[in-house]
Amino acid sequence: MSGRTRLTLCAAAATLMASCALLPLVSPASWFLQVVLLLTVQSGVGAVARRVPLARPLTVAAQALATLMLLTLVFARAHAFAGLVPGPEAFRHLAGLLQEGADDVGRYAIPAPQTDGIRLMLVAGVLVIGLIVDALAVTFRSAAPAGLPLLAVYSVAAGLSEGGTGGWWFLVAAAGYLMLLLAEGRDRLSQWGRVFAGAPRAGGREPSGATAPVRHGRRIGALVLGIALVVPLALPSMRGGLLGAAGGGVGAGSGDGGTISAVNPLVSLRDSLNVDEDQTVITLRTDTSDTSNLYLRIVSVDDFDGTTWKPSQRHIVDVPDRLPSPQGLDGDVKRTEITTTISTSTSFVQDWLPMPYPPSAVRVKGSWRYEPVGMALVGDHRQTARGLTYEVKSLQVRPTAEQLAAAPEPPAALRREYTKVPRSLPADVARTARRVTRGAANHYEQAVELQDWFALEGGFRYDTQVEAGSGPRAISRFLKDKRGFCVHFSFAMAAMARTLGIPARIAVGFAPGTARGDGTVAVGLKDAHAWPELYFEGVGWTRFEPTPTRGTAPSYTQPDTPGTSLPEHSAPSQNASTAPSAAPSADQSCPPELRKLQECGGPSAQAVPVKGDGGPRWYSLLGWTLGGLLVLALPLSPLLWRRRTRAVRLGAHGRGGADAGPHILAVWQELGDTAWDFGILPDESQTPRRAAARIVRLGRLDEVAAASAHRLADAVEQVLYAPRPRPVAGLAEDVRRVAGGLRDTASRRTRLRAALAPRSTVRVVWAASARWNAFRSRAAARVAAVRAALSGPSGRRDPGDGAGASG
Repeated sequence: MSGRTRLTLCAAAATLMASCALLPLVSPASWFLQVVLLLTVQSGVGAVARRVPLARPLTVAAQALATLMLLTLVFARAHAFAGLVPGPEAFRHLAGLLQEGADDVGRYAIPAPQTDGIRLMLVAGVLVIGLIVDALAVTFRSAAPAGLPLLAVYSVAAGLSEGGTGGWWFLVAAAGYLMLLLAEGRDRLSQWGRVFAGAPRAGGREPSGATAPVRHGRRIGALVLGIALVVPLALPSMRGGLLGAAGGGVGAGSGDGGTISAVNPLVSLRDSLNVDEDQTVITLRTDTSDTSNLYLRIVSVDDFDGTTWKPSQRHIVDVPDRLPSPQGLDGDVKRTEITTTISTSTSFVQDWLPMPYPPSAVRVKGSWRYEPVGMALVGDHRQTARGLTYEVKSLQVRPTAEQLAAAPEPPAALRREYTKVPRSLPADVARTARRVTRGAANHYEQAVELQDWFALEGGFRYDTQVEAGSGPRAISRFLKDKRGFCVHFSFAMAAMARTLGIPARIAVGFAPGTARGDGTVAVGLKDAHAWPELYFEGVGWTRFEPTPTRGTAPSYTQPDTPGTSLPEHSAPSQNASTAPSAAPSADQSCPPELRKLQECGGPSAQAVPVKGDGGPRWYSLLGWTLGGLLVLALPLSPLLWRRRTRAVRLGAHGRGGADAGPHILAVWQELGDTAWDFGILPDESQTPRRAAARIVRLGRLDEVAAASAHRLADAVEQVLYAPRPRPVAGLAEDVRRVAGGLRDTASRRTRLRAALAPRSTVRVVWAASARWNAFRSRAAARVAAVRAALSGPSGRRDPGDGAGASG
């Protein structure tokens, strides 16, 4: 294998090994298989361009063009010419996917789902890094700077996961970089003389002169790698920033400063709601008799960018003994303090502490910090709510409809922050909000109208199988399709409330659980919920429930609330309208008992329209299957090739005089290749007898194997020197005995290398190179002949003309 080919393979392998650090970020990791296939093609294009050869800038340009076409083929095939050549529409589609990927990265926690946008960012990013590494290490023959893009890949992974990628991925990436440096060193050294891989150090083996630089390079690499791993352990640890998936440390320890930017808690909601068997994750006991409004709130999300809601960066402090009063709550509003003891299961790994809202005091063990804006507790230094028992004192706030209707305007700063609506929000969202709330006299009546439109009157259907959706038009699609679960309902109502000037945010946690006979309440995964909170001055952040069949509608939004001026809305389970609805909901005739158990039937499978094209095409599945088999077969190809070659060489019988010579020579070549696989380099300058003696000496063969080697040498000498070589029986068994003897005396590492990566497979590259050179020679000869034939009649000069001219 040439040095340039080895460098190309090592550059691609180093890129893939560094990219392994990205695997924990996205689930599933099937995108990595796509990266392997595309990076192989990209590296192959570079190898061919250097073989031609093209100028270095043209080689990089050819690889960049091939990369763009590959990305177009995979991600924008329907928008490109012939599915491969990108045009303006393909570029727009790719740009849109990248934008969606950036939005998804900000929205999802680790591990994020493999959306098209995230997959494009991963695949394109690794291919760009692979192009840079290949250009630096192979095209421009400078492998050392190639470590910078490899480090960038690992740094991105470590930054997104806040160090959660683990030291093993660093070791994998570092090993790839060291492999690349060693390959470049061997290639540079080979320019001063041919370098062979030396035999393993054992008695009687011949050392190779090139092993010393390689050995020293390995020692230096190991030393540098050890320093890189040990030195950070002695430095002060840096904590803070984003929460990891399992509760990374936040804040600044025991001080009163620090900030927190939470991962999006809405990511696992849909998965929790779709579990096959509901699992109890929280058990609580409270001193209030009415648990229908006992929502367990985890965190609030208030940053709305037009495509989704996510938590804002917030200031955190130490947990005070007595939590401050909720923002905006006046003394005229009726309230009762209750005490709730909460126990979480060992399977509940959450950075935030579930509590009734608003809490007034918390008694909990562990390292926790307080976020005042959302009135939430967040784990510090990898503290989670797993397996805890804690006590929460909270307020049951019971405002009246009159108090909410008479609420004054909120403070300007709060109104400005919580009514922000980006320009990317489709105009039909605000139009729908105004249409639904037409005739409402104040913000409270508008909020109730929105809640009842979603929960009762609008024909919406609760369906957890609907995708959460992303992009600027996700809310518009939900308002049109009228199918979704709590995320859709809370997102839409909060966004529409903001367009009406009502401060709004989203709360994430658990709806009221199921009461047990022993007085406790069990909260399961299927109780995971999201609901909107709207702000009313004098009352504070107030819960609303727009999701049908989930939770309970607050008493202050019901028509029997004293003093309300709202029209009475019929309860769906009692006085459902007999008139046909434009979009009938199967839940409108469902009793409350069945609603609680989520047994309300949905539309039949025949009535639900099937979207999309019915799944991937058969040829796409076939292509990916063949590609996967090819990737799996690549590491095993040397082993498979050697087995096939050995079977062909030893399978010919050579019983007749005509085929005795070819059979003996094939068996002799198999003996030489077997010895080569075990580290004994071939020496074509020696006679068969001396070559056999060398194999016996270096391989430390026993008498039986040595006799077999000498018997093979005698047969070869007859073929080379005897006028009529005679067939010799048992030569294949002699080769197997010699191979067994070499295997018995070799080290485990040598045996593994001989089996999985035999050195003699380089003959495939030599044969391909010879055929290519022969093809080029034949092609050049034919081109020269064609040129001579075309220029012959006009290019010849008549000797007579020349003589006349000279005379």
